[in-house]
Order: sequence, then structure tokens, then C-alpha cells
Amino acid sequence: MFLIAGPCAIESRDIVMHTAEILKQVCERLGITLYFKSSYDKANRTSMSERGVGMEEGLKILQEVKSTFQLPILTDVHESWQCAPVAEVADVLQIPAFLSRQTDLLVAAAKTSRIVNVKKGQFMAPWDMRGAIAKIEEARGERAPQNACVFGDPAKAMRLLGDEAGIWLTERGSSFGYGNLIVDMTSLVKMREYGYPVVFDATHSVQQPSNQAGVTGGNREMVPHLIRAAVAVGVDGLFLEVHPQPEKAISDAANQLHLSDVETILKQALAIDQLVRNA
Repeated sequence: MFLIAGPCAIESRDIVMHTAEILKQVCERLGITLYFKSSYDKANRTSMSERGVGMEEGLKILQEVKSTFQLPILTDVHESWQCAPVAEVADVLQIPAFLSRQTDLLVAAAKTSRIVNVKKGQFMAPWDMRGAIAKIEEARGERAPQNACVFGDPAKAMRLLGDEAGIWLTERGSSFGYGNLIVDMTSLVKMREYGYPVVFDATHSVQQPSNQAGVTGGNREMVPHLIRAAVAVGVDGLFLEVHPQPEKAISDAANQLHLSDVETILKQALAIDQLVRNA
């Protein structure tokens, strides 16, 4: 099981570097492969609020994380023209959930040869992700082996797929009425049938969209419970947004995890993961 983790938005160099350092220490103790994640621009906001430091400054900070801590980097892209310059730093380009059907963006990301992590839209069924997969595969002119996703061994899965065929599929909850999300655990099972690693985004799955006068709320207390359920069902990776002081974060303040809580949560997840693999 691999981990994608970091602050929701790049607010400052100091916060990013501190978080990366602590996460690397935790993951080394637990034997987890870490992909550091943070967004230089939070373009999908409910209102005109703070969005981060911007692409130029954000990529400089992410490159420093990469060089200092020897960590692979994941970050979002929102427009087609961003893909090529972002790919010069990032090892994984993430397609935000609201943009998961944007053909030009998926194609541009695919053509960088970087792994593409597609977050399933809150409005999409798991089988709709076959369309995103097909767009990326067609853009690359190749098709991955049908059984390439090896449970519990993302490195082997990536070798089977080849670097240029890497696609990850991320579950982040589905809209349930207004201002609420639910997680259908069968979605994780279904998406793993498509031959690519599946990631569970636990912190976005507890969002309460736009329920606080134009600001998204959330319930971080539910994150550990959903993680335990998802790992028991079977996933290849976890996605967690974490912050030293999430209550002061400019984005997702209500659902980001406290950095100090991450190790305990991951230990529980690893115990369940081992149990499932040995069953």
C-alpha cells in the first residue's frame, strides 16, 4: 500500500517542507512508499477565496521537496497547457474530480508520459471511469494488460504497466443530496477490475460541500473509520491531506488531518492491509 499525502494547498514553503519531512520520517518507520502531494492552485473553489501560491512559485517549492527529501511528487493540473511544465517537476499529474471528464486535459496529461491520477467525479459511477481510462490509453497509443493491478504491490503493477501507461483511479466520495458525500465501498472493488491501481481519498470523502455559507465543511473524525473500511475492501493506495494546523489551513480546514495523527492512523491501516492480504 502506498500513500499520497501532504497539505491541501501550498500556503508557504515552511509548511510544505515541515510536513514533507515529518511524513517521510513516518513512512520510513512504517515501510510505506510516499508520494508527496500539495496543490499550487486550488482552482475548484466554491467562492473567490485564497487559492495558493501559484504555479511558478509552487513548482519551485515542490522541486525543493523532491530534491531535499528524495520524494516523488503529485500535484493537480487544471488546464491542458499546465501539463507539460508541471510534468517537469511532478511524477504524477492529478486530474481533479470536477475535471475528470475533460478530454483535452486527460489527453494532455497522458502525453507527458507521467502517471496520471484521475479522481472520480462526485457525479460519476465507477464504471464511468472506463471513459477516462480509454482517453488516456488512446492518447498514448497503447493499452495496458488487463490484470496489471497487483494487489498490495504497486511497484510490480507499475512494472507491468510500464511508466508510460501508468494510470491511477481515485475514489473520493459521491454526492448525496446537497452538501453531503457518501462512499460506496463497492466502487473500489469495481474500479480495480479495470486493470489499474485504485486509491482511496479519505479526507475529501468526508467533505460537506458548500454547507457553510459558500465554504466547504467536513468531518475529519470520520476519516479513520473510512480508511479502515476501504483497506478492508482492498485498495492499492491511500490519499490523505494533512496539515500541521488544519484549522488554520486556507483550504479544506475541516477535513484535513492533523499531521501528528497520521502515524497512528496508518498503523491501523497497515494492520488491516496485512490481514486482508494474508486471508
